[in-house]
Amino acid sequence: MEDRQVLASDAGRIEEKVAFIADEFRRGFQAVAQIGRPAMTVFGSARVREDDPVYEGARECGRLLAREGFAVITGGGPGVMEAANRGCQEEGGVSVGFNITLPHEQRANHYVDIAIEFKHFYARKVMMVKGAEGFVIYPGGFGTMDELFESLTLIQTGEVEHFPVVLTGRAFWQPLVNWVTRELVGPYVHSEDLDLLTVVDTATDAVRQVGACFRRECAHELGATRAVG
Repeated sequence: MEDRQVLASDAGRIEEKVAFIADEFRRGFQAVAQIGRPAMTVFGSARVREDDPVYEGARECGRLLAREGFAVITGGGPGVMEAANRGCQEEGGVSVGFNITLPHEQRANHYVDIAIEFKHFYARKVMMVKGAEGFVIYPGGFGTMDELFESLTLIQTGEVEHFPVVLTGRAFWQPLVNWVTRELVGPYVHSEDLDLLTVVDTATDAVRQVGACFRRECAHELGATRAVG
């Protein structure tokens, strides 16, 4: 009898957790639907301060993306995320923050128009990819690396469309790209997989790259539609 009560209690907790996760996905998809325009996701460190050149670069990136008509999606926290949201909002764009509840460094920034707070990384990641037409990635730590390689894996395996992935800050990123080229290409990844990555130095170049790729994809889809018609 006691064992059955324990099992029933465990089942109740599982159902409650599943319902909570499902609600996170529901709220996330609703938020993505509110964006109403093409969007680019900007990744990068939460630890970058306002006086850091990386912060100003991400802020300029947010401005330029908004100027090009894109919404900006970030993880909604401080550092690079705040900078990109801030630049987008200053330019009158749609600024989106999908924040994660963490015990220490993560806090929501004040420069978002559409904001959702997540407790689960996997639900949050889905939304940051679901609403995006491309990724601009600034220097960061483990979280940024996780976002980079998960994005590449989703594109490589065809789980999402062939979005541009632009690494901004050549001095930071080029050693990693060199390592991938030297150690991974051949035994672990195909050489053409490197085409998924572009390394640039400035926000201007980053926005030019993602914008050009988006326009090419739009032209391709329009051509395919006309051919079918």
